Amino acid sequence: MSENKTKVHDLSFFLPNAVKEAEEVTAPISKRFKDKEDNIVPFVFKAIPTERIDALEKECTTYKNVKGQGRVKDFDTQRFYARVAIETTVYPNFRSKELREAYKTEDAVEVAKKVLSVGGEYNNFIAKTMEVNGFDDTIEDLEESAKNS
Repeated sequence: MSENKTKVHDLSFFLPNAVKEAEEVTAPISKRFKDKEDNIVPFVFKAIPTERIDALEKECTTYKNVKGQGRVKDFDTQRFYARVAIETTVYPNFRSKELREAYKTEDAVEVAKKVLSVGGEYNNFIAKTMEVNGFDDTIEDLEESAKNS
């Protein structure tokens, strides 16, 4: 058996102690947030587990009875993306009491929308969190990465 086939069928790569933990990712989201030295303050993100994404998907799904169609699934995509974004964001923590009180809302999604009040900022925020969670990885990208490693 060739070395390559052994490598492919070796399940040890998938055991819990072999899997790399998701790393924190730092990225600028807006030019408006600057430190004392006038540097852009980056946000910090970390991917959330698949089980949590499944739970958020369930929380953002409702069912309605529609005449002639029966029970119809309604998925709130915007809310789902926002909830994933909030849970992916390590810094700033939009769930913090300090930010919730400052923006006078208990909803962390509303806090994020108020902090990122320029439309493009909020869209950049959502896009980055989806990227951190692997939603923009294509099979082609993964295949190319595998070839180059």
